[in-house]
Amino acid sequence: MKPATFIFALAAGALFGFGLALSTMVKPEVVLAFLTFKDMGLLLVLGGAMAVTFLAYQFAPRLLGKPLAGDKFLVHPSEMSARTLGGAALFGIGWGLCGVCPGPAIAGLGVGNWPLLISLAGLLAGAYVQGRFFGR
Repeated sequence: MKPATFIFALAAGALFGFGLALSTMVKPEVVLAFLTFKDMGLLLVLGGAMAVTFLAYQFAPRLLGKPLAGDKFLVHPSEMSARTLGGAALFGIGWGLCGVCPGPAIAGLGVGNWPLLISLAGLLAGAYVQGRFFGR
């Protein structure tokens, strides 16, 4: 990895983690209140993130010509399949059970929410099992 790419990745990760902490997505009780329709405040966070991402994906290639830390913009090779739907369902079940997804779990450690280490261990175990037994 080039040093510039590493610096951009580190800065983007720090910005993402700060945003997750600021929006309280690093607190499982807040996420679970959202998932049970008791507090819809995170809907603003999700909507804001989708709007910024949509605008960035639409306008960055046109305005920049090439990424700041890469050679060219790439098309994300995704497809809707049974594996995608099954993985999304499992991800949602895991998110609902522990109250965090991987990004907020890691960012939560930065704000001292150490019980999230248990969730991260489960995330790593699930990723290992998928890669070991179901990877392509």
